[in-house]
Amino acid sequence: MDECIAAIATAHGAGGVAVIRLSGGNALEIAKEMTEPKKNVYEPNKMYPVTICGEGFSDYGFVVYFKAPKSFTGEDIVEFQCHGGVQIARGILNKAIALGARSAERGEFTKRAFLNGKLSLASAEGMVDMINAESLALLRAGSMLYGEKLTAEVKALQAKLKDVLAGIAVEIDYPEEDESGADAAALKRKIVELEDEIKPLIASYKSGKLIKSGVMVALCGKPNSGKSSLLNALLGYDKAIVSPEAGTTRDAVEGTIEIDGVKYNLIDTAGIRGQAGVVESIGINRAKNAILAADIVLSVSEGEDVELPDGVSGKIIKVFNKTDIKQPQENYDICVSALTGDGLEKLKAMLAQTAVGGAALEKAYIVEERHYSALCRAANSLASAAAGSGLATLDLVAIDLKDAWDALGEITGETATEEIISTVFEKFCVGK
Repeated sequence: MDECIAAIATAHGAGGVAVIRLSGGNALEIAKEMTEPKKNVYEPNKMYPVTICGEGFSDYGFVVYFKAPKSFTGEDIVEFQCHGGVQIARGILNKAIALGARSAERGEFTKRAFLNGKLSLASAEGMVDMINAESLALLRAGSMLYGEKLTAEVKALQAKLKDVLAGIAVEIDYPEEDESGADAAALKRKIVELEDEIKPLIASYKSGKLIKSGVMVALCGKPNSGKSSLLNALLGYDKAIVSPEAGTTRDAVEGTIEIDGVKYNLIDTAGIRGQAGVVESIGINRAKNAILAADIVLSVSEGEDVELPDGVSGKIIKVFNKTDIKQPQENYDICVSALTGDGLEKLKAMLAQTAVGGAALEKAYIVEERHYSALCRAANSLASAAAGSGLATLDLVAIDLKDAWDALGEITGETATEEIISTVFEKFCVGK
């Protein structure tokens, strides 16, 4: 990895400042060729005002040098800071490439940081989540992942697995040292304890997935139950058309809100009724599809029964609307008035509790499907090892435990294949 790579590190387009980043063995030598006044020595971590020579022009800016291994990539890094014009940044990048650098690939700077041991694979994925976060909850989850919280927990599990494997290895190699043989009950207890530590991480993925993709909430009910008014009230502005005429909403109307940092995608569906025209019937069919795909279904009514399509898998919240003109005659999960706003904050709190258990910003979640899959495989291997303790030979139990260790290593990157690593870093942009 001595080859020097270069890329524009800031977003494409005109701006106040652009940053061009170089990383690799001769990054500093290239920088010296591109700057005036000529300097033989650049002290690390100091910013120098210079004239930067681009392709056919020069610009006044700054250069800073980060000496290996105390840099983001673990290699020598040089960063040019110039005026933020598109052609300025591109011209400086082209000059660096003409002097021997290579154009960086997607995520190559961060990949080099991973390969040089500066961060784990999970940490790199947390960085991507932070960059792409559309909600505060995902930003925080990505931050915790980037901060190596999951890596630390996984490595702690691996360390315990290694201790168990070491004990089994001693027993296999030197059985005469322990006349009573291995304590199968104690071994099984240790394995089950490791299983119990993994289970909460696995369970957090259900909420973590919603945090990453957003919670899909379908508002359904009969015509004129106030679904559109409730959508507008939750959004805080008029998105759906409200009319006393039945069948006004003929297609799904969507809007997005954030509750406790989590994104909720609200879908106002067409009122479901038996007698409808051709166009309205199409809207009703789409409504049924939205209800079936929703994570949460708000069954909105003003006292009438709401018939939901068969196969609803999302959690259902029965909402009585229009408390400003009448009171419910039966039990509902919550009563609101879209007109006055009564009960709306309680409804939002109920959505948060239903979707992610509430207090989404106070907990760490598994948000990556890759991590979830690895944890599930580790748990399955541990379950197999526990079942075999006392019945199978120790070497067979050790195989299951080693499989669990390897599965966990895919999260940190210790046992990740080149295909997994490449897939992770393809999610990055060029320059990161």
